[in-house]
Amino acid sequence: MSLVRPRVAARAAPNGLVPLVTVDLWRVPTRQVGAALGRMALGRARLRHVPGLAFAKLVGTGMPGAFTPLGAEPRRWGLVAAWDDPAAAAAFDRSGIARSWGRIAEEHFHVELGPLASRGRWSGRQPFGSPSPEAAASPPKTPDGPGIARSPTVTGTPDPSGGGDAAGAPVPTGPVAVLTRARLAPRHAVTFWRAVPPVAADLATLAGASAASGPTGDTAGPLLAIGIGEAPVALQGTFSIWPDLAAVRAFAYRRPAHAAVVSRTAEVGWYAEELFARFTVLDGRGTVDGRAPLRPAGPSKARTTPEPR
Repeated sequence: MSLVRPRVAARAAPNGLVPLVTVDLWRVPTRQVGAALGRMALGRARLRHVPGLAFAKLVGTGMPGAFTPLGAEPRRWGLVAAWDDPAAAAAFDRSGIARSWGRIAEEHFHVELGPLASRGRWSGRQPFGSPSPEAAASPPKTPDGPGIARSPTVTGTPDPSGGGDAAGAPVPTGPVAVLTRARLAPRHAVTFWRAVPPVAADLATLAGASAASGPTGDTAGPLLAIGIGEAPVALQGTFSIWPDLAAVRAFAYRRPAHAAVVSRTAEVGWYAEELFARFTVLDGRGTVDGRAPLRPAGPSKARTTPEPR
């Protein structure tokens, strides 16, 4: 379920990117799956009236590390939103829509993101804005996205990180988030999904090693990595949070499974539409399966009671 508000463009920052993007992930108990489906069905109409909301997608998700359609989990749902006014995003936290999800969720993770770079389109739109002309004219630099990636050597096509940071944007020193979304060309869907498991397995290995030794160095894995897709099923993208940009680049360049997918993407042309974006993590709260992704070494007790009404 999605929302793209017609004739309302996000108010871009000087670098051509929207000021704020938020991602919310909810997990509901089995008895509330029907209520969650109802919220997904009615969400588009309700979101259309939210002030300051320029673009939003209600998505289905899976368990961390699940990136195929079979990984879709009816207890897990999410919202990706781009805001032209950060104050509106803060007000949305207190809105009836957000509170309605809080009443049925047994767990909630919320993260606030500042766009660094974005290439491509989602349902024909550029939801996170577009880089300044200087940044748009520069060649792509890094294939940073987990799971699905386009070869950086293909002229005129976006790499998974959205290319280099927008002109004038500082290189982030803290956690970095990557969002990828693709609409698969039907004739290539089967071969694409066959190529995903080795990358997902490698990502899980990295995540496990990172959890054991700490999220540092070239072997640092993601703090969170999930599949996302337009509700109710078909996980057509990924959302991940990494300890820093170096960890993203290490996965993109130095892991054989991912490199093989990059190479095949250039050869096969899996996507009919694609978007790759990279963000700096501004703030976040909550847990996913009892873990606080932004506090991997800290408390991780999941909330088991509904949020305040």
